[in-house]
Amino acid sequence: MSFADLGLIPELLRAVEDAGYTTPTPIQAQAIPVVLAGQDVMGGAQTGTGKTASFTLPLLQRMAPHASTSTSPARHPVRALILAPTRELAMQVQESVQTYSKHLPLRSTCIYGGVDMNAQIAELRRGIEVVVATPGRLLDHVQQKTINLSQVEFLVLDEADRMLDMGFIPDIRRILALLPAKRQSLLFSATFSEEIKKLADSMLRNPLLIEVARRNTVSETISHVVHPVSSHVKRDLLADLLNAGADGLDQTLVFVATKFGCSRLARHLVKEGISADAIHGDKTQLERTEALEKFRTGAVRVLVATDVAARGLDIDDLPYVVNFELPSTPEDYIHRIGRTGRAGKQGTAVSLVAPEEQQKLAAIEKLIKFKIPQQQIPGYGTDTTQEELRRQRRSHSHARPAPQVAADGFDFNRPYNAAASGKSATTIATPPERKERQARALAVLLGGTGRGRA
Repeated sequence: MSFADLGLIPELLRAVEDAGYTTPTPIQAQAIPVVLAGQDVMGGAQTGTGKTASFTLPLLQRMAPHASTSTSPARHPVRALILAPTRELAMQVQESVQTYSKHLPLRSTCIYGGVDMNAQIAELRRGIEVVVATPGRLLDHVQQKTINLSQVEFLVLDEADRMLDMGFIPDIRRILALLPAKRQSLLFSATFSEEIKKLADSMLRNPLLIEVARRNTVSETISHVVHPVSSHVKRDLLADLLNAGADGLDQTLVFVATKFGCSRLARHLVKEGISADAIHGDKTQLERTEALEKFRTGAVRVLVATDVAARGLDIDDLPYVVNFELPSTPEDYIHRIGRTGRAGKQGTAVSLVAPEEQQKLAAIEKLIKFKIPQQQIPGYGTDTTQEELRRQRRSHSHARPAPQVAADGFDFNRPYNAAASGKSATTIATPPERKERQARALAVLLGGTGRGRA
């Protein structure tokens, strides 16, 4: 199947071709025709399966008849509203909208918190058809009357499960009350829960459920491993894993539980000679964008992140995700490791698990329905302390060097012993003229001439 088989208009097919895509993913193949038909959708798909295009492409096509080159703001009312839980995900979705709408005179923008509102207000005033927004900042604009939602025809709630986790559901319900009752609504989520079902019931009308994988499952392209380790030496183990040469971890996204721990771990890795940066909620948008760009381009090898900041990160060919600390909710394990093994490519999820995290590990294994293999790293036990680790390293650094043995069996680390070698020492005759030169040289050093006296 090709994108042309899905009934997309030529302008969108050109944009898809320009982006280098030829074959739709399963979620795209199933969702695009349904959205084009005007039906509400409740979509479930693993991250990295192309679900953003599965709603962006058909919505742009449905708005295409309203596309206008007019400069009048009145000709560009907000027709589509896409809500995302974090600024990073919102920016990612906005990039997709711009990519696919490049051959259509449709305007789009992205509004999120953490930056000055004036530039966003100016953008909205010139007329925008597609608004990608985080809930909090959208309500700020509603309160200041800088956005009009009365003509919204299409609503998309992306990463609905994360909206729930972050406490955005009350804001979502406030936004729903501001929208026209007659609209097409789409809800996408990597995982489902009873709360998500309740939200879907309140915003969707006779939705079609589209799932391209079993609920709460992980991609088969990801391999998993647990390293049992004491929490006291986790940082040291991570540094060793990263510094293991050809066998070490390459480009790696590391998840931690807190903002403080995020910055602290990044600083530790830098001290260990590993290029690393941190991304968390206390960073400014500019700092977060710069850190992410350095990571994407390879200027920084390791990005340490909290769950909130890393939501929606889309890194091509990311080989490793490390859970430095296990998440509080099992579903977040699925979200975290979904940053690797994307689009059919192989990835590895590494978890450093302390004894006090065993309950969290058990909950994760129950959710994903398989036991993650465990691998003990020598020198890093579940009860190893910092002092024990330092003693081990001092002992290793003071250990006697390995014998250097030549091909003929001679050991350079031991004094030469002719008798022990089983061979007689060879005596080399010294020529008379050489003896005389040696005697003169010695006499000169002693203050003489080296010649006999009469």
